[in-house]
Parts: sequence; C-alpha cells; structure tokens
Amino acid sequence: METVQAVAGGLEGLVVGHVLSCIQHPNADRLRVTTVDVGGPEVLQVVCGAPNVAEGQKVVVATVGTTVYPNEGEPFKINKSKIRGEVSEGMICAEDEIGLGVSHDGIMVLPADVEIGTQAKVYFKLEDDYLFEIGLTPNRADAASHLGVARDLAAYFRTSIQMPDISGFKIDSEELPISVQVEDASAAPRYSSVTISGVTVKTSPDWLQDKLKVIGIRPINNIVDITNYVLHDLGLPLHAFDADKIKGRQVIVKQCPEGTPFITLDGIERKLSAEDLMICNAEEPMCIAGVFGGKSSGIAESTTNIFLESAYFNPVSVRKTSKRHGLKTDASFRFERGADPNMTVIALKRAALLITELAGGQVASSVSDIYPAPVQPFDVEVSYRNINRLIGAEIPSEEIKSIITALDIEVAAETTEGLTLKVPAFKVDVTRECDITEEVLRIYGYNNIEIPSKINASLSYGAKPDREQTQHVVADMLTANGFLEIWCNSLTKGAYSKSPEEAVQIINPLSSDLNVMRQELLMPALESVAYNQNRKTADIKFYEFGKTYHLIEGKYVERPRLLLLLSGSDQSEGWNQKVSPVSFYNLKASVDAIIGRLGITNYQSEELKDERFAFGLKYFRGDKVIVSFGAATAADRKKADVDKDVYYADFDWALLLDIVRKNKIINKDVSKYPSVRRDLSMLVDTHVTFDDLKTIAFKTEKKLLKDVQVFDVYVGDKLPEGKKSYALSFTLQDEEQTLTDKQIDAIMQKIMSNLAQTAKAEVRK
Repeated sequence: METVQAVAGGLEGLVVGHVLSCIQHPNADRLRVTTVDVGGPEVLQVVCGAPNVAEGQKVVVATVGTTVYPNEGEPFKINKSKIRGEVSEGMICAEDEIGLGVSHDGIMVLPADVEIGTQAKVYFKLEDDYLFEIGLTPNRADAASHLGVARDLAAYFRTSIQMPDISGFKIDSEELPISVQVEDASAAPRYSSVTISGVTVKTSPDWLQDKLKVIGIRPINNIVDITNYVLHDLGLPLHAFDADKIKGRQVIVKQCPEGTPFITLDGIERKLSAEDLMICNAEEPMCIAGVFGGKSSGIAESTTNIFLESAYFNPVSVRKTSKRHGLKTDASFRFERGADPNMTVIALKRAALLITELAGGQVASSVSDIYPAPVQPFDVEVSYRNINRLIGAEIPSEEIKSIITALDIEVAAETTEGLTLKVPAFKVDVTRECDITEEVLRIYGYNNIEIPSKINASLSYGAKPDREQTQHVVADMLTANGFLEIWCNSLTKGAYSKSPEEAVQIINPLSSDLNVMRQELLMPALESVAYNQNRKTADIKFYEFGKTYHLIEGKYVERPRLLLLLSGSDQSEGWNQKVSPVSFYNLKASVDAIIGRLGITNYQSEELKDERFAFGLKYFRGDKVIVSFGAATAADRKKADVDKDVYYADFDWALLLDIVRKNKIINKDVSKYPSVRRDLSMLVDTHVTFDDLKTIAFKTEKKLLKDVQVFDVYVGDKLPEGKKSYALSFTLQDEEQTLTDKQIDAIMQKIMSNLAQTAKAEVRK
C-alpha cells in the first residue's frame, strides 16, 4: 500500500496567516518586512518579495521547519534566516511554490473570513488517497478492476459487495436514435449502446482527475475520463463517439476490405486486415473494435452529442488485431483476456449517469442491446475427494461449498460426493475441476496448508558440472568480494546494437527504448551505472549472469554470458586507508579469481583489439575467447550518460562451463621441500610484455619453475629510448629433494640466456 498525496508534500506545515503589518525593507527596494499571525503564541516576522503583499491579507504561510515542494526545482526546507539584514521566520507562498497552481504573479490571497491558523490542507480540502498495487497473472482478467478485487475480498471475508447504483438511469427522449447492426456476432457477441445529447466537453472535476492520476491515467476531458473511470471501476472498456460524426446515423460492426487505410487517435495511418473487426458508420470505419479509436470520430471540445458504446468482443479476435497493429491499450488488455459479457448494460448506464452529471445533457435514445446468443455459464462438476487430494489437506465439504458460493459460483446440484456448478462468464479461467480447486485454495489460504513432515524424493542423475551450482559458486565468491548482482532488461534500444544485421527485432515493441533484444550485457548495465551515479552512488561493483540474443543466418541464437563491471573508487573512504579510483588491474584481479576458482589453467592471453573496448586483454584457448576485459569506450559511456571511467569483463559462460566439464581434478600433497625465489631486473624493448617473458621462462624450465611474477615496472627518461625496466621474481621448487645453489644458478643462467636471445632482454646486475 502507498499513501498518495493530492499535491507533493501534502501541504504539511503550511497554515493560514494574517498579515498584521507590511513595511518597506530598509535594505532592499523589492522586499517587504511583514508581521504575520499564524495562530501561534508569537507573531512571526517574514520577509516577502511578492509585489501584492499587503497589510490585512489572509495568506498561506510556510513555517520554520516546513519542506516546500515547488512546481519547478528541488524541494527546500524553510529555516529561520536573515535576508538583507532582516530576520525572516517563514515564507508567504505563491500557488506555484506549493504545487497548487502555475501562477507566480504574487502570493495567494485568501478570503478574509478564513480562520487564522487553519492548516492549508484542510482549507483546500486535500485528502490523501491510498494506492494498492496487486500482481495479476495473465489468467486473472476478472481481477483487473476495482470490482474484481472487491469480489475476491468479499469472498475472503464472507461479505457482500455493493454495486454502483444505476437506478437513476432514465431515458429522457428519443431525439437522437442511431441504428446499430452487427454483421459478425462471433467477433462481437454483445453490443450495447445509447446516445446522449446536449453535453459540454470540458475539464473533469478535481475528484475525478485525482482518482485517475493516482492509478497513472492522464486526465483528458470529462467524457474520456468517465469512460476510463468506469473501465477501471467495473473492468469493462467503453468507447464514446461524436454522434454528429456518425454518417448516416448508422453504426455497423463488421470487417473492412484488406488494406483499407484508417487513421487512429495517435494520428498514424494503418492498413487494416480483412480480419480486423471495425466499428463503422454508413461510409467508413470509425474505431478498431476493442483496441483503439479513430481520429475522425473521437470526442473533441466542440462535441455536443455522444454515441456511447459498451460491448463484449471475442478475446481471440481482439488479441490478433492488437498484435497485428502493435497496439497495446487498457481496452485490449482486458478484452483479449476476456471481459464480462454480462456487464455491458450496467457499465453503459453507469457511464451515462456520470456523463449527464458532469457534462450535462440528457439520454436521447433507448438502450440498444444486441445479444443474439447469450454467453452461458461454464458447467463444472467437482468432487470433494479430488479437491482435497489436489490440495493435500482435508477441508470440510461445507467450507468448500461456502468458499465456492462466496466466489459467485452457483451450485446447481449437490450430492454427498460433490457439486455441480455453474461458473459465471466473468471467471474466464475457471472451466475445469482443477480450476475450482485453485479458487478454493486461494481463498482458503496457501499458508493454512500444513507442510508434511515427511517428503518422498527420488535420486536423479545430473550432468556435470551442475550449471546452477557452478553459477552459485561464482556468484557467492563475487558477492563475498563486494560485488552486487544486477538483472537488466533483455529488451533494449536498437541504437545499442553493434551488429544491426544480427539484431533480434521486437515485432510489437512497448516503446522505442525497448525494441530489440540485447546483443551484449554492457549497455543495459551502463544504464544501471548511470542510474546509481545520478543518485550519488558512485562506487560500482556489479555482476550479471544473462543471455545475449542474435539472428544469425536466419536462426535465433541465445548465448549465456557473465559480465563484471567496476566504476568509481576501489574501496570505501576511511580514516586509515586512502581512496583511489578503480583501475584495469582491479578488474583483472577479479577475472583471474574467477578463472582460478573454476580451476582453469591452460589458456593464453594477448592484448585486445576489439572496438567494444578502449583497451584491454583477452584470455583464450585456440580460437575461442574465454573472456575479454578492459575499459569501456567513451562512446558507449556517452550513450548511457556515464561520465566516469568504467571497466568491464565479458565472459563466455557456456565456454567456461564446457572447460570446467572437461577439467580433471588432480590432488597433490603439499611438498615438504622448500621453494626458492630469485629476482632479476632487466631492460627490454617497450613492445615486450610480461606475458612474453613469462612464456619464455616456462619454456626454459618446465619442471622446477613454479611461478613468475612482476613486482616492478619502470618507464622514464633515465632509460634508453624505446626501453623499459622489468623486475621479475622466479619461484623454483623440487618436490622430491632440496634444491642446491648449483642447480638454482644453472637454471637461472639458462633462463637469463634464453630471455636475452629470444626477447633481447638485458639483465641488470
């Protein structure tokens, strides 16, 4: 549950004050020094810059400690301060400074009879609303409305619901008859309508706008707002047409010829399919049935007469049309899942009453209700034994029956063994005995079913390595080292595609920002970096297990990947440690830790030449790259609006698992003979890498050389041009005996000789 305030901050801390005096500020021509009575023990002195402030006014005052939420700019707190040398103990407010309007011409002046000290939210009659967000599975079309949720709550609490009162609906005249003809009753099983004349299209009252805003609906005008309100209230979409634009005073529900052009409300011309059900007048289509209205027949400010539609459309027909044109609307969401065919007239009368109340006018025709083949309830037989067997608990038969009737399911017949039921049409997902069982369990409560103390299980063979277990091992290691796991959307921007010809396009994208499947994990992760850095979380250590998607030679390919990402500082600030930015070597340490944890040793490395990286390395076996890692390019960072350096690693997770599967685990005793370290300092050409030197050393001594590390690198003007200095450590060990100085010297001499011959290294003594 979320509390929703009518305006930001709810006007907390704002009160009605009385300006007792108003004099010119001694040090500023455009400021006034006022004294204001706000109903407290002391009169406040407030410096005000509004040109219309005057003695005797009733005004809105933000007292010291109040946070003010203006229309533009950041919220700010009112403090006691000095303004050009004069004390100010509050702020006299303009309407835009507190979110009540857009005017900034001067302060708000209230009627003289307003009581001093009245809270502003009380004076302006602002009431908090409450927003409940529920997670609906696709089958629960019946709960996609306030009425649907109320039905479930009523069943749980064993009470009744109160339907909106439509007893006041009456037909005022027959001055605006419009004939209705349904040519395809299978696509439109029920079509109800009525006309209303003499309406005035205008802005909706505040209460209606507030109700819509709370649930994320943008108010448009009173007619459209009412149809949206009834849609979310009763779960049945409605559509209002300008009756004067209905040519021939005829409405025909039919399909149009293939390729017929039609301009929808968003101004886009679409080519119709011969399978699209359309609402037409005598000459042309006006609306895509159950999906989207047309531009030429919609409600405008000049509209005075309305044709109001309330229908039940075939879910399959609506779903195919919605997908075909890439249109996802509140109406199609409900129709394609199955609306309530028995709600059309109720919703129609409910909307008509609201329109005559808020827009004036009168009902100008009889209600037309074309329903040639009423949708019948689902006949379902259930047995108490099967219900209890599926649930795994013994629920008394009377309790089962009570829950079923509380859910508005009619008991047509009853025996000691079970029930014959008639399930209402609005429960589109309840058609079988197992569905009834789910309904019973849902209301009875999953938490009321005891977990058995004995669980029967069977052993099963799984391939090695276990993919999930291996992933958990790496994830646990990364988390223990300060990384946070992220899950980014697999849908992303087409502009992020590095290989547009391989991009997997979405046929009906939700937006232009989500129109392709991602080809790499980096760009969505960079958006997460930007999101965090914009909220003052600059130090980033992320990892993500995910898939990339590609269209290769007409086939769709998914590739499992692992992404590591670093940005910001390498550690938190502290009194006993210096803070430094993360570097390539922080990333390399994490990459090496993963490779080592998985026991992968036999691989090569070389400098990256990849447009995805500003610079970096890659580890590979043969022609297969295990991981590429380095710095993100400035171009990629700019696309995601990230201004700090970012280092990332892209693992081929499928290849890693394959290597782990083929690895053989070898256990060896710890050697009881000591290891020996020798250090060498040498000059090499700048293009020679540490990896080159390491490879030469291990080729020279394959048995006794255990490790080679670099502990110092120097490049500077004290060295010959084109040279750099390396200091390397060599660890030697014989697992069968103690090494002698003679053996060690011989090995080191051989290594130095090969380094000099192969890499032209000059050993410095």
